[in-house]
Amino acid sequence: MVFVLDKHKKPLMPCTPKKARLLLSRQRAVVHRRYPFVIRLKDRRLEESVVQPLVLKIDPGSKTSGMAVARVEAAPQGEIHHAVHLAEVGHRGQQVHAAMGARARARRRRRSAHLRYRPPRFENRTRSKGWLPPSLCSRIGNVLTWARRYGHWTPITRLEVERVTFDLHLMQNPEIAGIEYQRGELAGWELRAYLLEKFQHRCVYCHRSEVPFEIDHQIPRSRGGSNRASNLVLSCHDCNAAKGHQTAAEFGHPEVGAQAKIPLKDAAAVNATRYALVLALEALSLPIGTWSGGRTRWNRDRFGLPKTHALDALCVGELAGVHARTLRTLRISASGRGQYCRTLFTRHGFPRGYLMRQKQVNGVQTGDLVLAVVPPPYQAQGTHKGRVAVRKSRFFRINGVDSIPARCCTVLQRSDGYEYAFV
Repeated sequence: MVFVLDKHKKPLMPCTPKKARLLLSRQRAVVHRRYPFVIRLKDRRLEESVVQPLVLKIDPGSKTSGMAVARVEAAPQGEIHHAVHLAEVGHRGQQVHAAMGARARARRRRRSAHLRYRPPRFENRTRSKGWLPPSLCSRIGNVLTWARRYGHWTPITRLEVERVTFDLHLMQNPEIAGIEYQRGELAGWELRAYLLEKFQHRCVYCHRSEVPFEIDHQIPRSRGGSNRASNLVLSCHDCNAAKGHQTAAEFGHPEVGAQAKIPLKDAAAVNATRYALVLALEALSLPIGTWSGGRTRWNRDRFGLPKTHALDALCVGELAGVHARTLRTLRISASGRGQYCRTLFTRHGFPRGYLMRQKQVNGVQTGDLVLAVVPPPYQAQGTHKGRVAVRKSRFFRINGVDSIPARCCTVLQRSDGYEYAFV
């Protein structure tokens, strides 16, 4: 679906691509944005249009968050949500963590070499209540940024957020007892969702996907294995039956044991940001509904939808049905807006080069979506479209093709810190 704005940039109901092409060909609309595609009408105002209620649904994750814009249809048995837009936002928490480590090594090296540096301020090193590391703040910032953008392009009336919580203590010790660990009707769905994410929706033995999965004990219960998360793996029915009472190593897969003991850092990252994300979304001044991850997994299973982050977002909440149509999912990858520091460092903190002082060359900067039509005399002749990497020599790089003259490039969309692709 294509997002539509009125003549004053107020959001209207999204339309089909066919209708958008007609509006553009008849010059009733202009292209406002390319990714995601947004058009602006020249002869329509919000007061003259009929707007239906839309809901923005969010499935936050440690590496990728799913987002879905859905139209709400009231039914006797509950609400039915019709998908209008599906997207997956890829986070750059690992890149932020690596950048912070590089900065720390550079500062340590300057102090040890008695060079110019900022003296340590031990008395001021206090953290406010609710402090989160920058790698986690970047995840919250990405979701908040796109929630605001969808609010500018669509008439959203409320938010539905999956506030998932993984009981790490219970995963490590399933035999724990006590009133604080009493289970409800969705018991087990959180653990299954965690295993699916941990093993990337593939059987650990045959690496098949798109098949029904079962939870297998790499060390069988009959041989002293426990129900800890480190002993549980994802397996298809055929491999689980063939393995029988053998261990994973005896079955010919010794690598499964090391893979199953991967730390629960992804679950810990989701736990640490679940409340901060909801608190940040309150700045949008929209009603917010929060739901458990087990309910999302249960909804997706009873509606028979495949596992994707975007469809998980569509299944958030209390629903009577969903309609996903055949929409393509927009993959949004956070790439950042460049570097604050001009110096490039080695992994030991030593300088190895410097960036340009100016980020723009001929009005183009790295990350812009450009269209380049290169005439025959040049080596890279032809038409090139994609994200550009600028060079001081004024010969740019697009989609792996070098030596593209700067004068042949036309900017289609400015860099906004994200890269886009359809899946």
